[in-house]
Amino acid sequence: MFRRLSLSAAIFATATAPAFAHLNPEEHGSFMAGFSHPLFGMDHILVMVAVGLWAAQISQGGNRKALWIVPSAFVGTMAIGFALALLGIELPFVEPAILASVIALGLVVAIAVRLPTAVCAAIVAVFALFHGHAHGGELGSAGAFQFGAGFVIATAFLHLAGIAAGLGISRFSPYVARILGGITALLGLSLAFGG
Repeated sequence: MFRRLSLSAAIFATATAPAFAHLNPEEHGSFMAGFSHPLFGMDHILVMVAVGLWAAQISQGGNRKALWIVPSAFVGTMAIGFALALLGIELPFVEPAILASVIALGLVVAIAVRLPTAVCAAIVAVFALFHGHAHGGELGSAGAFQFGAGFVIATAFLHLAGIAAGLGISRFSPYVARILGGITALLGLSLAFGG
């Protein structure tokens, strides 16, 4: 099991080469550029999947509404952050907040934090605001609607992947999701302090 997890982590790490992390939004302000944007950045993938894993963990405590409320809070607030960036409204510490989101959401999955659904939704929403702002800030003069629709849909798919993984692995052991959360937090630390 550990061998498979290590292999998966290695594949994800190799697939996120920094030079090819995203299409240049100023040249490729299309639906596909927006859709591919979260799929080729390790920080985006880790956070989006962690949100889904956490929603699945919360739902295991009997709160099935968390499966759609927590990811929806992320997607909705991310769209607000995107709009703020397009309007030229600055947010402080966008990149540090994104890196903090990888670590924090990895930790809540690793610890299997169970809070009221509204609190969980608020936590992911705070981080989502910064993720959305980063997407909008990178857009430049490209087509905002197509690009935004693309990254919103890709984000939702990553959340669904996290939910499916969380629900699937919970049948075997609740500790697998926690291990994945720990790996996510460690990868977040490596992104933050790896240089």
